[in-house]
Amino acid sequence: MAAALLARASGPVRRALHPRDWRQLHTIYQSVELPETHQMLRQTCRDFAEKELFPIAAQVDKEHLFPAAQVKKMGALGLLAMDAPEELGGAGLDYLAYAIATEEISRGCASTGVIMSVNNVSPLPGPWDTRVREGLVSREALASAPSPDLSGDALERAGPEVQPAGGQGVPGPGASDCCPPSRQGPHWCRVAFLVPMPTPGLTLGKKEDKLGIRASSTASLIFEDCHIPKDSILGEPGMGFKIAMQTLDMGRIGIASQALGIAQAALDCAVNYAETRMAFGAPLTKLQVIQFKLADMALALESARLLTWRAAMLKDNKKPFIKEAAMAKLAASEAATAISHQAIQILGGMGYVTEMPAERHYRDARITEIYEGTSEIQRLVIAGHLLRSYRS
Repeated sequence: MAAALLARASGPVRRALHPRDWRQLHTIYQSVELPETHQMLRQTCRDFAEKELFPIAAQVDKEHLFPAAQVKKMGALGLLAMDAPEELGGAGLDYLAYAIATEEISRGCASTGVIMSVNNVSPLPGPWDTRVREGLVSREALASAPSPDLSGDALERAGPEVQPAGGQGVPGPGASDCCPPSRQGPHWCRVAFLVPMPTPGLTLGKKEDKLGIRASSTASLIFEDCHIPKDSILGEPGMGFKIAMQTLDMGRIGIASQALGIAQAALDCAVNYAETRMAFGAPLTKLQVIQFKLADMALALESARLLTWRAAMLKDNKKPFIKEAAMAKLAASEAATAISHQAIQILGGMGYVTEMPAERHYRDARITEIYEGTSEIQRLVIAGHLLRSYRS
């Protein structure tokens, strides 16, 4: 309707706009609705989540089960290599499509959402780009990503020191189909590696018992006399830290999307319960206090979603997006925590028991404020870009 009103505009309002500005404004209003391709993708992922993920989400969370069958089906749909080029058999879709799909899958099961997010790798330098993508597209490989306790000090704690191994390879850190930075030699030259599993000398520690996203495994990487071939190096020596930071910047859009899915699931749970729970002879939704809670929850969710889509579209258009990705991740993760908290409040005692999914959403939401950079780090990133813009 807004676009239609603009199209009929006349007089001083329309004449005040330069034709180029008018076209841009018209495009902005029309772009509020997703393109048809993205709408179809969104519905496909939503149907998949309702059929395949909602029914198993509570079980895989309770029993810490990797959703192998569902992940295999996601691979068949192309959801594990959405950004892979079509010549490799990938979907060749953009980052907005990835954000939309990640949200819908995470809405069904947050653990499956993060598994999908990790497997959608961005372009990697060197021969590993093609090899990793071919493995993911053919569904013969799954990626994992390192998440050390960096405490915000990623440069000083990028990884253990490694030494060259006679020109044949480099022993040091790595992970299954991922790119952790390491430091090499006396000058702490950062090098990024991709290491396939299994590799002699690389083992996994104990599986951690986590607060949330329990169907996605987390374990320590243990390296003992591990030999890594030179062709496992990503990019040029010294570029490892930069590659890792670029991965974080792009990954923040994925985590923001995961947080949106969790938040949407929590809001759905709260509304469905409030519609059927009777109090004082009427559904809870008739109470103004509940209406206010739901309104605030919806506002936070929609605001974070628009920020996330904007960051994705900036990346797709090869525009600077680091600040916007940090804003999206910060807004979406904090919205997920707040919305899942309020969902429990609306459900009352039922929100505290595992019979209802509200408590699982609350546990799953918490990690989104931590990985890919804590909320505190996002604020530093945003402030840094903001202040530089004022000084330039």
